[in-house]
Parts: sequence; C-alpha cells; structure tokens
Amino acid sequence: MKGSDLLARYLEHRGITHVFELIGGTITYLLDSLHLHTSIHIISMHHEQGAGFAAEGFARHTGLPGIAMATSGPGATNLLTAIGSCYFDSTPALFITGQINRDERKGDLPVRQLGFQETDIVAMARPITKAAILVDDPSDLPQVLEHAFDLALRGRPGPVLLDLPMEVQVADLPEPAWCSGSASGSTTSGGEADSTPEAEAFLETALADLAHAERPLILAGGGIRVSGAIEPFRRFVAALDVPVVHSLMGVDVLPSDDPNRIGLIGLYGNRWANIALCDSDCLLVLGSRLDSRQTGNDTTLFRGRRVLHHVDCDDAELNNRVKQCSTLRMDLGAFLRCGLRSPFLPLDCGAWRDHLVSCRRQWPDSGEVGTVSGINPNSLMHHLSAACPDAAAFVADVGQHQMWAAQSLQLREHQRFLTSGGMGAMGFALPAAIGACLAAGRHPVVVIAGDGGFQINLQELQTIRRNRLPIKMVVINNQCHGMVRQIQDVAFNARYQSTIWGYDAPSFTAVASAYGLPSALVAEEAQLPQALAAMMTDPDSAFLLEVVIDPAINAYPKAIAGRPLSEMEPLEKPH
Repeated sequence: MKGSDLLARYLEHRGITHVFELIGGTITYLLDSLHLHTSIHIISMHHEQGAGFAAEGFARHTGLPGIAMATSGPGATNLLTAIGSCYFDSTPALFITGQINRDERKGDLPVRQLGFQETDIVAMARPITKAAILVDDPSDLPQVLEHAFDLALRGRPGPVLLDLPMEVQVADLPEPAWCSGSASGSTTSGGEADSTPEAEAFLETALADLAHAERPLILAGGGIRVSGAIEPFRRFVAALDVPVVHSLMGVDVLPSDDPNRIGLIGLYGNRWANIALCDSDCLLVLGSRLDSRQTGNDTTLFRGRRVLHHVDCDDAELNNRVKQCSTLRMDLGAFLRCGLRSPFLPLDCGAWRDHLVSCRRQWPDSGEVGTVSGINPNSLMHHLSAACPDAAAFVADVGQHQMWAAQSLQLREHQRFLTSGGMGAMGFALPAAIGACLAAGRHPVVVIAGDGGFQINLQELQTIRRNRLPIKMVVINNQCHGMVRQIQDVAFNARYQSTIWGYDAPSFTAVASAYGLPSALVAEEAQLPQALAAMMTDPDSAFLLEVVIDPAINAYPKAIAGRPLSEMEPLEKPH
C-alpha cells in the first residue's frame, strides 16, 4: 500500500474519527487516502491555525490525540500557535505536515530555500513538541506512527509533529499486521502502578497533615483532567470532605453545586477562593504547575509557613517555582486510585467551610465590578449557565471575558470548560468549539469570546455553517481589547494605543448574517433571559448572540503585585 494509505488506515486503527485540515499540495495524497480507505470524517477548516485549535478542542474532550494536517511552508508554520497551545496545556495531538521531495530541499547548501515552500518545520516545532520528526525513509513510517501516537499520550501528554515528504507518501510499503485488526483507541496516558511504597508513604503523611490542620485545602489543576482522573478525584474529595479551590485549567473538575467546590484562585480568582488559599494551613496541590498567575510573582509570600504537598506527573514542575514542598512524581489517576484505597476518615471542616461560605456572601462575584451601565458580565455568566443546561462544553477565548467566565459560570456535572491557558491564544475558542462539538457527538457547545479574539478566526463561521454544527456563540462586545486596556489605565496613564485608539469591531450580527447564521443583539440586562432563550430555541442549530457591554468595565477582582493574593483590587469593604 502507499505510505498515505498506511497512515490513513493507522489513524482509523487507533480510533481516530475526525481529522482537521486545510488542503495544500503536499497533503493531497494523505487526504485522498483518508477519503478512499477510511470512515474518518475530514473537517476542512479555513485556516491552519483553526485546524490546529479544532484538533485541540477534540482532544481535550475525548482524551485521544487530536489530528491536524497542513501543507508545507505557510501551512505548516500556521500550525505553530496551536502546537504550542497543546504543548503548554498538555493536550495530546498529532500534527502532520506535508514536505517537498528530498531532491528539492536545500540540505547543506548555503541558500535560504531551494524548493517552493521549503521550510524546516521540524526545527521550528521542536521546542514546543514532545518530538518533531522528519520521516525521510519510507520504511520507517509504520514504526514512527506507532511511536508518535503513543508518545503524544504517554506521561505528560502533548503534541508530536510528523513531517512527511511526498516520496514517503507515495512509496509502496508492505501492509502491517495491524491493518487486519480492529480499532484500538486507547486513551491511557499514565501507565504507572496504582501504588508504590513512595506513594503510600506520601499519602500517609499528606492525609495525616490534612486531618490535623484547622484549615485544610486542595488546589485542583488541569492535570486531573489530563490524566483522565475526574471520577476518582470526585470520589476522593467526597470521601475526604475537604474544600477545593481550582486553577483556570481546573474549572470543571468539580460541578458548581458540589459543596466542596470553593472557586477560582489566582490573579483574577474569586476573592473568597484566594482568601481560602492564603488562609489555609495545609495545602495539597494536585496536577497544577503553580505558575505566576496562580501564585503571584512573590512565591515566598505564596508559600508562607503552611504545610504544602504537591503531586504531578512531571518531575520538573515539582519544587520549581514554589520551593520546600513535599512532592510526589506520579500520574494523578494512579495517585487518586491509591488514595481511595487508603484508610482515612472524613475531615471535620465545618467551621472552616462556613467561614468560606461567609466570605463568598460578603464578596459576591457580580458585585466586584461595581455599579455598571447596562449588562454586568458576571451576571451574564449566571444567566448563560441557567440557559444552557444541556451544553456539552463552554469554550472561552482569551481576555476579560475568559476571567468572568472562569469566575462565574455554574457548570453541571457533565459540562466541560475549555480555554487556552499557557499559550493564552486569542482566537482559540471558535475553532476549538468545532472540535469539541464534534467530539461531543454534535451536542450544543457554547463559545464565549470578546470582540477582539472573535475576529482572529472569524472565518471558521463558514466551517460551522457548512457542517451545521450547534455552536452557540456569545460575543461580548466592548469595542476594545479590554484586558490590555485595563493595564493601560494603570501603567500608561490611560493612553489606549491599539486597544481603543486604532481598534474597532464590526456589527457581529451583520457578520453572522453574511455567513447565513441566525443572530441577535442585546445591550440591557433585563433583555438577557429573552435573548438567551432565543439562542437556545433550536438546540440543533448555530446562533450568534452579540452582547454589548460598557468598555470601561474591568475584570475584577485582580490581585495586587507584591501583596497576598487575598488582597485584591478594588480594595473595598465587603458588601
């Protein structure tokens, strides 16, 4: 069989159901083979970055590697932002690029380029992948595919790039034994034993410290989802009965109605959750890398004198920024299964939990932005949660709206929250929602985006229209790049270059109409229930709701540099 046929058959063998791409000359054989020899759905996007983010959204929802394909040269380089996003947020993915023939490549010649669109994408992608591989020998293709697919899932998941020259795609290769076998779409990423002497000793100490603490707390990070450990984590928390705060990537680890779920911590965290974090005297960190947006820049201030235990599958993240922690390198799924077998009693956290509930009442999320004209963005998130009980996921872009969503969405047990964390890539939400919607069996998915980020991959509205996807888009339009504008207020004496000055946005309802999508506009909070009801009237169709808000509204509360995370702007008395 041809090399392209072998690759197509292998992806189907491993349980892949969707591939995202933008066609170009050097991947035509790959796409033709997928079409002729598999039942894989080929989703044609309108920009390679969109294809990469769609693959990421698909992978985040399924646990299988997302697959994105692009042609050589600009097609390959356009994937780099999505590759980096997968790398920083530990998302398994396989990025496959076409490459020109060997005799067209410059090799060691002292020229910039020999063949048309010749680009060394392997060298460019290597720092942001688990591996970037140029397959020059056709006979290596079967083994490289196995290695790449498994590597994307193994340990801390991430992206792998395969660069396939045309002669490899058309080479005549022997049929591998697996071609006659059944699909094997394993999502296992850990592969570790559920119990080791080291893990049992760590657990014994950590559980004892939590039990003796007056203010015990768990910080849940995105690693819990990445390791496929949501179910054991929820059982572990319920059995231990201990309060839980979460990072931006851990928003959906517990449903909002779980009595142990406290809220979002960090630079834009819920004030009461940051109070819990700062006041805790014993902290168990699970699957969070404790980056600067979680801890603030002063890690000594964050560390304090409390007991801190930290579990992560990546040894490099342990005692990295925050020092003198008790640490365990272990897959979170294995750790939690081990924990569930350990003897422990529920903790007596009644007084501590009552204190945190009181803090939440004193500092309601919708009160942090102060008196606003028009729609309160945190209230919007409450309305949106109530209107979308059956949505499979909420996919947030990057900006102020991302913080409002993470602070105030009320997620149900089955609902996912997807956003670009480490890369922080504007333009993520719209294409990522396409991947998530397809992964969720075409159940409705809600996009939450700002006017700036939404314009970056606006072209994928056509992908939504063509594939008739039930994606509900909420575009929060404040006619500026609000997050940076908020910085300019403080650091640049309200000089709004490129956030307000030199920036504008179109009528998004008019844009939706141009793409043949229904839409509506709302500017008053009293109109929200009716507008959201209209958005959800037909759950099987796309809809764009443009929500106009005051450009002066800030994302609050916000941590103050050099101060404890519990001291946040605005410095006001409790309500």
